[in-house]
Amino acid sequence: MKKLLLLTLGLGLALQSYCKAEKNFEKPEIKNYMIRAAYWQLENPRHNLTDWTTGAFYAGVYAAYQTTHDEKLKNAMLDMGEKNQWKLGPDLKFADDQAIAQTYVDLYRMTKDKKMIEPFINRMNEYKKTPYVTSEKKCITWWWCDALFMAPPAFVKLGAALNDPTYFSLTDSLFHETCNLLYSKDDHLFYRDNSFFAKREKNGQKVFWSRGNGWVMGGLALVLNELPKNYKQRPFYENLFKEMAQKIASLQQTDGLWRASLLDPESYPGGEASGSGFYTYALAWGINNGLLNKTEYLPVVKKAWLGLCTLIQPDGRVGWVQQIGADPQLNFSANVTEVYGTGAFLLAGSEVIKLNIK
Repeated sequence: MKKLLLLTLGLGLALQSYCKAEKNFEKPEIKNYMIRAAYWQLENPRHNLTDWTTGAFYAGVYAAYQTTHDEKLKNAMLDMGEKNQWKLGPDLKFADDQAIAQTYVDLYRMTKDKKMIEPFINRMNEYKKTPYVTSEKKCITWWWCDALFMAPPAFVKLGAALNDPTYFSLTDSLFHETCNLLYSKDDHLFYRDNSFFAKREKNGQKVFWSRGNGWVMGGLALVLNELPKNYKQRPFYENLFKEMAQKIASLQQTDGLWRASLLDPESYPGGEASGSGFYTYALAWGINNGLLNKTEYLPVVKKAWLGLCTLIQPDGRVGWVQQIGADPQLNFSANVTEVYGTGAFLLAGSEVIKLNIK
């Protein structure tokens, strides 16, 4: 009798926990999570306002504003731009220093105030006529895969805003260079940079960093969101997106999240927020825009979102975010956060909420 009572109690608690988790996939709770995470991060800034980390965060803030219409988020973006005087980072050719311009263009399209993009236009005019100086490692302009989130979305957003396809063709040229150098056609994943070609994990597998590939998937979704449907190079981006999506979905772990090293999850236990956030965003975006089969990918996205919600701390901070670096070997825990992790979470929520859910 006692065993039966304990079993019944255990089943009841499990059901209660399941129902609570399921609620996190409903629209009101998704909005609640997004607002809490955004507010906490806005109240706890960490980096220079033109930094790439900030650029990734505000990409998420813009997406969250589009979803929630929360005026605090809009005002935070406008305040950031004014403080920056709508300028970019200092390095002309460094993709990280263009990431913040994504939000400038988004705000320009909302307000039609051209001062928001004039510094970016001037920077790009200089960019187009200045050759890139190479080195052994930095052999191409976008020589590390993270760059595919930082610069391409900014370039194509500006091209779309100005109705100037030269920004699309510039993106095509540089994106192809990176893909030809770093994309493994056998694995359908990106090396972080050319220094990882010969490296191996403890289990003998190649080193494919979760956040690095998350940057690529997130960047692809942002680029595809801007390119015209009939654009001649669009099939290249779509095919790459679908190839990677299939691979990434196959590497999801039982808790719904992805490990820091995609092909050696056992060596890096615990779900990592930033890579998982970008994958959740990209896969949900793919469903919402008809590139991914909903029957196949919705269970992946739902499991991923519910997993991400477990990483949110009581104060709203996005925990379990790997710190700034270039490979899987970075420690993280519940209290370890970074602004790009919050940006990834906000991007994810902004697409998950568009799925056909309650």
